[in-house]
Amino acid sequence: MEPVWAIGLMTGTVLDGNIDIAMIKTDGESVSAFGSYTLSPYPSDVVDLLKTAVDAARQWDFQGSEPAIFRHAERELTRAQALAVARFLRHNKIPPQQVGVIGFHGQTVLHRPATPDVKGATRQLGDGELMANLLGMPVIYDFRSADVAAGGQGAPLAPVYHRALLARARHDVAPADMAVLNLGGVGNLTWWDGADTLMAFDSGPANAPINDWVTTHGTSSFDEDGKLAAAGTVDEARLAAALADPWFDQAPPKSLDRFSFTRSLADGLSLEDGAATLTAFSAAAVARALDHLPHRPTHLAVCGGGRKNATFMRELCKRTQTNATPVETYGWRGDAIEAECFAFLAVRAARELPLSYPLTTGVPAPCAGGKLYKPTVL
Repeated sequence: MEPVWAIGLMTGTVLDGNIDIAMIKTDGESVSAFGSYTLSPYPSDVVDLLKTAVDAARQWDFQGSEPAIFRHAERELTRAQALAVARFLRHNKIPPQQVGVIGFHGQTVLHRPATPDVKGATRQLGDGELMANLLGMPVIYDFRSADVAAGGQGAPLAPVYHRALLARARHDVAPADMAVLNLGGVGNLTWWDGADTLMAFDSGPANAPINDWVTTHGTSSFDEDGKLAAAGTVDEARLAAALADPWFDQAPPKSLDRFSFTRSLADGLSLEDGAATLTAFSAAAVARALDHLPHRPTHLAVCGGGRKNATFMRELCKRTQTNATPVETYGWRGDAIEAECFAFLAVRAARELPLSYPLTTGVPAPCAGGKLYKPTVL
């Protein structure tokens, strides 16, 4: 297949109010060119609506009928993201016919990892049919459901894209010596041996509990540059107790919901000490995750918002004993990677190539996914 230009859309579980939009040229196996990228802010009322939908999802917990708010939130976020794509195309003078497909991840409102006793479940809000008809372009959406239905964790889905980036990278570090670490609301880790073995899983909490802690205290929605954590002291006893959770000993593949580990670890501490303890916890979780890899890497290429937190990055280096650096070190676009990933996955889905594997999500066999909707009128 000849490479095509694809647009990827992503909004993370931390609900920072932005829509990530990125364009790449790909055949779904490698990347031949990188196009434009932008952060497009949601209208504030849509952010508030999504936060309410997330709260409703936690109350629902996959029991009974879906909350009525889902339908409204799904429609509004789809309209907002379609409008953002239209602006993106106009601003960058990109003819719509140049775009082969749009990868529309939607907004995760609830994710329940599979266990030996309970089948997994996942819910992303996003109406692919509506977006396709609004923009007049083919849309791939609902990327995770097929994996979950087949017995997988439904996450992480980024590893196949991380593998493409590692294969493309020009650096002196062997693939097996460098893992890709994404620090979003939850952390996830990708390791590739440079040949046939691709392994990935969620490493533990990342930014979500830190953000929630800071937000609860009303100072901000996140710890900018880790300044609060830098001014605090880690409660090592609490940290050790938290790391004793059996989840960290569980062999991968494994995944987490954004609320699997919460800010409650810091309850009773000062703002600064709580931020320091939660930041250290997220970093130490990565150290525990590295123990599950066939080969312990010496380098971590870090993407996601957490890479901008200087205290988080220092804790990573300290607690993992690796050289943890932002992915920009390797010439990658750190803010764009998640959106690029869903552009890449959209092309893979259109070609019916696997999105997940036994060692990435625990699915029994390589699994394709995503739903394609072509607009009624092209």
